[in-house]
Amino acid sequence: MPVTKRTPKTVQIAGLPCIHLHAAGMDIGVDEIVVAVPPDADPQPVRVFRTFTPDLHALVAWLVACRIDTVALESTGVYWIPIYDLLAQHGIIPYLVNTRHVKMIPGRTSDWNDAQWLQQLHALGLLRASFRPDAEITALRTLVRYRAELIQHRAPHILHMQQALQQMNIQLERVLSDIMGLTGQAILRAIVAGERDPVVLAQHRNPACKSSTDTIAKALTGTWKDEHLFVLQQALVLYDVYTAQIAVCDAQIEQYLQAMESRTDDPHVPLPDLPPAKADSRTKNASPPATRAQYAQIVGVDLVAVMGLSASGVQTILSEIGTDMSRFPTVKHFCAWLGLVPRNDISGGNVLRSRTRKVVNRATQAFRQAAQAVARSHAAIGAYYRVVRARKGPQQATVATAHKIARTFYHLLKHGEEYRAESAAAYEHQRQEREIRALTRRAQKLGYTLEQIRSPTQAPPT
Repeated sequence: MPVTKRTPKTVQIAGLPCIHLHAAGMDIGVDEIVVAVPPDADPQPVRVFRTFTPDLHALVAWLVACRIDTVALESTGVYWIPIYDLLAQHGIIPYLVNTRHVKMIPGRTSDWNDAQWLQQLHALGLLRASFRPDAEITALRTLVRYRAELIQHRAPHILHMQQALQQMNIQLERVLSDIMGLTGQAILRAIVAGERDPVVLAQHRNPACKSSTDTIAKALTGTWKDEHLFVLQQALVLYDVYTAQIAVCDAQIEQYLQAMESRTDDPHVPLPDLPPAKADSRTKNASPPATRAQYAQIVGVDLVAVMGLSASGVQTILSEIGTDMSRFPTVKHFCAWLGLVPRNDISGGNVLRSRTRKVVNRATQAFRQAAQAVARSHAAIGAYYRVVRARKGPQQATVATAHKIARTFYHLLKHGEEYRAESAAAYEHQRQEREIRALTRRAQKLGYTLEQIRSPTQAPPT
């Protein structure tokens, strides 16, 4: 007899237990917000509100009347920020969820409203809130991110000045490491002021400049053209405008840091001495000198003492992650959130792929920059970078070193301990001991024993 094919029955999930009984979902747009509450909370469980402030207050009042205690909303642009803050002020816990995470859960979102789908997923406990620091750190993050944007907007005008000089065959960048340094700015301002004699322009050389006056004068010999001089003048004016605004932004950040509540009982945290910086290591994007002491007073430990981290790097990291490390249960959670650990795809007990997760995180970038900064240092972290680079290449070495610095950062910030740097010689000695122990275990497994021919301090035979 022929076998009759039957259509499989569709399993309904309506009977699943709810984790959040009083949960709502929001689909946020530019002009309107669609809100969905449980069907038994209101006769009209789905409503549409405008994005004006009075409408947002009416939306929150309706949620309070429906006894809603948590709301799931997608992170679309910056439109979610006003309603997010308003929900938090009224004691409603907002869950900011990643749009990609919602799409990974199968569901017929085309037949239901997105807000209803978010409400159902949130009620079942299938959504996870994204990390967001407290209000005080969020305000600091806004200022720090704006400062970084000012630096980015200033950079193209430096390129405009370089192009204008190159088209006049003024090869100033060939004799100066930075045309916006002390010597470079003095020469550029003299050119804009009307000076054209290369010998006179070369007299603006700073004594710390490596190039001689004759070399600089030869590089300043070119063809002066009015159109390129006009571009040079305009670019220099815009560079000064952005530099002034960065200084104003630094003053605002410093004022805000002074008003922040200290996270430690000791108002005077000792600052350990850092190794002397190189003479040519000054940067025009560095934070003010008082930034290091202010952050040490806030968190109770000097994080700039960590090898590779600068005051600007610590400022970026703290403005992104905050100072409360209890948000990350362990250091592994912290490094996984940063995307500095491999993500293993395992099937049948076999690792199919092992790669780091792609994240767009300013804190991760700061840790990677710190890892690159210690590549040639004489500390243990620098020796670790060079060992990994020799085995796996520079990219893997940067990630591994950034991971190591992030673990140190987490430990210091959570426990408030003082950083103690380890020398490269001590690290190399420990690494050799680990290799000897590993070789000893392997030899014993094969039935052999290791015998030391000479002591490490004994000179090799001639």
